[in-house]
Amino acid sequence: MAAITAQMVKDLRETTGAGMMDCKAALQATDGDMEAAVDWLRKKGLAKAAKKAGRAAAEGLVVAATKPGLGVLVEVNSETDFVARNETFQKMAREIAAVALGTSGDVEAVKAAAFPGAGMSVADKVAEMVGQIGENMNVRRSAMVKADGGVVAFYIHNQTVEAAGKIGVLVGLKSSGDPAKVGALGRQIAMHVAAARPLAGTIADLDPAVVAREKAVLSEQARGSGKPEDVIAKMVEGRLRKFYEESVLLEQVFVVDGETKVAKVIENAARQIGAPVEFTGFARLELGDGVEKSAEE
Repeated sequence: MAAITAQMVKDLRETTGAGMMDCKAALQATDGDMEAAVDWLRKKGLAKAAKKAGRAAAEGLVVAATKPGLGVLVEVNSETDFVARNETFQKMAREIAAVALGTSGDVEAVKAAAFPGAGMSVADKVAEMVGQIGENMNVRRSAMVKADGGVVAFYIHNQTVEAAGKIGVLVGLKSSGDPAKVGALGRQIAMHVAAARPLAGTIADLDPAVVAREKAVLSEQARGSGKPEDVIAKMVEGRLRKFYEESVLLEQVFVVDGETKVAKVIENAARQIGAPVEFTGFARLELGDGVEKSAEE
């Protein structure tokens, strides 16, 4: 059995809000598997669904770049916020985002692309900058959203410099309507995405493994009621709808008015715009999201 450390108990407690002894029991029951321990606590009714834990240690910028029907986000990391506020670093990051518009959007393709006017790749340009500034840097992630015949709008939260900051969001809307009006709608939805952190745009876009895991936990919780299986099935169905409303963009309640689903917001806006509006996708990058902190941090 894996050794259960005080730090593991502390981390699980911070993630789930469960009691210290419950967290220790969960880790012992799951041989130290943190994700399995979260599920164990949820099945016992001792914890809420855990969102991705572990806030970022990385600094740098998330940068957006768009053109008609296409948008990209690129995360360029530095070791310190001091460097992220350096004009030379900011200029490089924004140029990398502009380069990304001409690629497939995959981060490796972005790194391999030619950096403008430098006679070298983006990856080599970043390496050169590391030598100049003396601090490690990295093009960590990228994302692309397409809306052929439409608009890809962006929103930057905690903007440090134009089109760059701590959180970047893209929203694609396909429409033959006035691009300015479609873009304004897209920006509002992008602001919602920044705050609401949806896992997917539509129910069909959700990772099947995530849905299966949620169903398993909800089923176990419902069976604790002792009710017949047909009643349990209805309970799970109702709770799964609630999960969709919390996790799927088009099913979420729009944060601007607090009552209308995002899908309905788009439908209502289409009438005002005078043309159909189709949601084509979104992307959200938060600086350093998913980067695990070391014990020293």
